[in-house]
Amino acid sequence: MAEIQHITLRELQRRVKSALEGQFALPLWVSAEISDIKVNYSGHCYLELVEKGGDNGVPTAQARAVIWKSHYPRIAGYFEAETGQRLAPGLKVLAKVLVSYHELYGFSLQITDVDPSYTLGDLERQRQQTIAQLQQDGVWEMNREVPLPMVVQRVAVVSSANAAGYQDFRKELAKSPYRFDVELFDAFMQGEAAEGSIIDALCRVADRMEEFDAVVMIRGGGSRSDLNCFNAYRLCSYVAQFPLPVITGIGHDKDTSVADMVAHTALKTPTAVAGWLVERMGSVEGWLDAAALQLHDGVLRLTRTQQVRLEECAGDVRHLSLGMLRQRALEAANREEAFRQAVGSFLRQERQRLDATGELVESRSPRHILRMGFAVVRKKGRAVASVRQAAAGERLTVEVADGRFAVEVTPETEKAEDKA
Repeated sequence: MAEIQHITLRELQRRVKSALEGQFALPLWVSAEISDIKVNYSGHCYLELVEKGGDNGVPTAQARAVIWKSHYPRIAGYFEAETGQRLAPGLKVLAKVLVSYHELYGFSLQITDVDPSYTLGDLERQRQQTIAQLQQDGVWEMNREVPLPMVVQRVAVVSSANAAGYQDFRKELAKSPYRFDVELFDAFMQGEAAEGSIIDALCRVADRMEEFDAVVMIRGGGSRSDLNCFNAYRLCSYVAQFPLPVITGIGHDKDTSVADMVAHTALKTPTAVAGWLVERMGSVEGWLDAAALQLHDGVLRLTRTQQVRLEECAGDVRHLSLGMLRQRALEAANREEAFRQAVGSFLRQERQRLDATGELVESRSPRHILRMGFAVVRKKGRAVASVRQAAAGERLTVEVADGRFAVEVTPETEKAEDKA
């Protein structure tokens, strides 16, 4: 069996090293994202650089890199002075590198310089992408359109419990003469976990939104990389669509984050947020005092106006009452005269009727009949209406118009029935 031609692993590594270092003898500018960075006790800085592809953020390339301690203080100091932030994971950098290859440690890059303008441009590009996406989603103005109560007294605070900015916020409120109900929703306010932690805190506030007037999102100052989570699309989308007014005090003077832009009210620092709340309460108190004074003056004016009106009405009532009384008196007098005339007429008619009745009664009275020549024969005081009531020898009384006399019945008295 023929022997197979081969080389040793060391020889292969030597050839790779020679080829790489021959091909890339001069430094190159390489763009990449820092995925990890550590500075060891010796002063050397070790990094992991990646390049991500697509929307899922999966690395498509990865390499180890180092900044030797002879270069690190200069590179890191210049980068922080220009960008306002330290070299940190998540930053995209443009690094000047030397390609090296070691038989034991493999491929690596030696960073000799970093261009801070590239990182600033990338951060601004990400920021502008977030702004454009929020505007395209139609949520850019949503939180600013949420009504802010006149009295903001029940406050949900999204911050870190140990943050100096949160302590400053509480101290500033404590100095005011007003009472605020403040509840902290603890969250990480910087680092890789900040975005998810803040969103989780906002979700917990939303579950109890009827208990609060507004949300305050605060943290102290920091580098631009520390504050970069407030430019992240997902967090800013939550802030823009939050159902309560969001007030930010993220603690940076130079830049305005996208979270500030979509929040209802943006202030620079936690202390400024507390001062704004106190000032708003003072404005409401002043408004209430002015309203009370206006109400007092208005009541006095209305009372005076109504008093004058009542006096006018009283005069009108007196005038109308006198006129009405005179009219009613005249009407009563007219009615009295009419009644008197009616009564007089009625009495005259009744008198005439009585007179006629009296004449009729008089014409039919026994006295009138007696004066006509008739007589009334009585027996023991009772009128005799038939001859059968009188017997011979009885004494009867005969009444005529001008008196009475007695008679005695004789046998010859002819009875009316005998004649019949």
